[in-house]
Amino acid sequence: MKKLLYIPVILLLAACSSKPIDKKTELADLQKQQQDINAKIIKLQAEVGTTEVAKTTDVSTIEVKAGSFINYIQIQGKIDAQDNVIAYPQSPGTITAIYVKPGQHVSQGQVLVQLDNSVMQQNIAQTEAQVSLNQTLYQRQKNLWDQKIGTEVQFLQAQTNLQSSKKALAALRSQANLYRITSPINGTIDQMDLKLGQVAQPGTTGIRIVNADVLKVKADVPETYAGTVGTGNVVKILVPDAKDSIITKVTFAAKAIDPTSRSFAVEVKLPVRKTLRPNMTAIIKIANYSKTNAIVVPVRAVQKSEEGDYVFVNENGTAKRKAIKIGTTYGGQSEVLSGLKAGEQLITEGAADIEDGDKVKVLQSAN
Repeated sequence: MKKLLYIPVILLLAACSSKPIDKKTELADLQKQQQDINAKIIKLQAEVGTTEVAKTTDVSTIEVKAGSFINYIQIQGKIDAQDNVIAYPQSPGTITAIYVKPGQHVSQGQVLVQLDNSVMQQNIAQTEAQVSLNQTLYQRQKNLWDQKIGTEVQFLQAQTNLQSSKKALAALRSQANLYRITSPINGTIDQMDLKLGQVAQPGTTGIRIVNADVLKVKADVPETYAGTVGTGNVVKILVPDAKDSIITKVTFAAKAIDPTSRSFAVEVKLPVRKTLRPNMTAIIKIANYSKTNAIVVPVRAVQKSEEGDYVFVNENGTAKRKAIKIGTTYGGQSEVLSGLKAGEQLITEGAADIEDGDKVKVLQSAN
């Protein structure tokens, strides 16, 4: 009887357990599961992506090559004429004639200005008359002596008087030449502020004459470079105002050091240039060090640490750190004395973002 009573209960429970689940609830459960899965996927993708960037860095490289390297020192100089002089009178006097004007070309020895030498000219005229008289007396005395007439003393006296008067005349003419201004060189009148009637004085009143056909650059080089700068060094000269540049050699380097400026003078002769003028400013770059077979790298590729300088090179997609010793640096290039050899792929761009052993991807490579 009891067994018969349990049967309906069991059937009722079975019917309840087989009742279908609500579809809205099921959909909500699945959507929540999908959101959780998507969130995990995004997180894993971010982690995987971050790891790949950290392991691979985009870089640029250049091939290390051996070549010539020249270091220049740069100083400022001034263009000057090789012949730049002021012609002065040698005796004081009043200006009576001016034969030239500024800008005129003159020749060596040409008379530029005449000073008053009227008194001297009178003395010259008197001496010339005396020379003429002595010449006549000497000639007559000589004719008599040739005929064995008169004494030898008379002949010698006439000869001596003639020679003395000629020397006196030459001396007066030399003194008369002091009362004028002459050009000591071939050149052009560059400056002259003289007027008729003006009293000219030696050392104060003169005419500047410049030979602009032969120019040079003058500059003072610091004492530090006394051991590396000398006659014959290659030099680059830039004249900004003339928009001109010249490559030549140092023609003169002083041996003595100026005690005040602690520098020494150098000169460089310039070729003929119509654009160049005396007193123009010039930038001088003197080569004080050169090497024909040097390893040179860009300064931007060199990094520094407490241990010293180093660079990174690319070895089959892996960055390798190499310690180097730097020599002279000029124009954005540094000479590498040791630690690097020709043929290696030097990392230039992106080197600051990598470490030794990092994977790198070369975006640009220059040979």
